Amino acid sequence: MIDTHAHLDMSAFDEDREQVFEAIHSRGITSVILPGVSLDQWPKQIKIAEQFDCYFALGIHPWYMPENIDAAINALDAALQQYSENKRLVAVGECGLDKLHHWSDKQLLLLEKQLSLAHTYQLPVILHAVKAHQELLSMLAQMRLPKGGVVHGFYGNSDIAKRYISLGFKLGIGGLILNPRAKKLRETVINLPLEHFLLETDSPSMPPFDQPKVRNTPLILPRIVSEIAFLKEKSTVCILEQLNKNALQLFEL
Repeated sequence: MIDTHAHLDMSAFDEDREQVFEAIHSRGITSVILPGVSLDQWPKQIKIAEQFDCYFALGIHPWYMPENIDAAINALDAALQQYSENKRLVAVGECGLDKLHHWSDKQLLLLEKQLSLAHTYQLPVILHAVKAHQELLSMLAQMRLPKGGVVHGFYGNSDIAKRYISLGFKLGIGGLILNPRAKKLRETVINLPLEHFLLETDSPSMPPFDQPKVRNTPLILPRIVSEIAFLKEKSTVCILEQLNKNALQLFEL
């Protein structure tokens, strides 16, 4: 199994990170992609990726809006150039739009500049999208990124999903799929072909609905795979083979 989105560099794992990696490896989780969120976090993130043999992405999350966008983008450009030959760098992100956190035109500008860098460096993007699908879809339609990317933590309906897919994007499926009340997402997974999905957890965030106060980890991946297999009426082996193939192809792992 490959967790395509886990923030194992965050402080929530500082006390037991080594034990967490030992546990996930023992459960057949062979690799993790650590998404970037801010300039300040990149050095720690890259160090942990190297220490624990992970992949990483570099980007600026809309929750971490920099005061000087141009300076931040220049720093991202320099970092992408520095690690352009490093096999662990697999994407630009996590970047995107979030109308529930400090929404303004600055988010649009910050994202546009990051998408431009993804185009320049021929990398896929890891996208954060909350209450902003129309704006995001419009921007992606204009940019037409050659490597596409993934809409992380997807929770929308099949129509929205198909619009992202038509632009070359996959959909990140995490712990929300375990909730029987997540009807839009569950119907989307049932209705669309498996090649459009990626497996992720967003650890330490987005814990399963039945463990809302527990720190999330990649250890829930087997539950997610089993639930997708149940919804698709296929074996877990079949589901896992396709989801792994999707991750390998998108991120060129």
